[in-house]
Amino acid sequence: MNNINPTEPTTGETPPHPTPPPAPIPAGGRRKTSRWGGCLPWAIGLGVLFALFAIWKFPAFKAQAELGSAYAARVGCSCRYVQGRSLESCQSDFEPGMEMVSLSEDPATKTVTGSVPLLASRSARYAGASGCLLRPEN
Repeated sequence: MNNINPTEPTTGETPPHPTPPPAPIPAGGRRKTSRWGGCLPWAIGLGVLFALFAIWKFPAFKAQAELGSAYAARVGCSCRYVQGRSLESCQSDFEPGMEMVSLSEDPATKTVTGSVPLLASRSARYAGASGCLLRPEN
């Protein structure tokens, strides 16, 4: 009778090395990964998508900031020098959504500047009977 799977070598060969048993699986059914191992690729992917979105939309953000700062400068100048109100009360005349726009004035030149931090700044100067005029962009 021939033994297909002999338990001992018959020709003097050494038995193959036994493989180590696999690492035990924790009670939850999954092996524990590093703390950021599963989240890091997702976080990097979302960061790249956000950067691409910001680059794509930046011209629109900048255009809205330019428009808002020019509007604020013109309205603020008219409010301050035509109506004679304080600059703080002039900010109540802004449209909803213009919370990022701030006003500052230069009383010596009768100029009011509207600015959106890091994006845009425009100025309007009181010109007597003509009212307030926006200064050209530099």
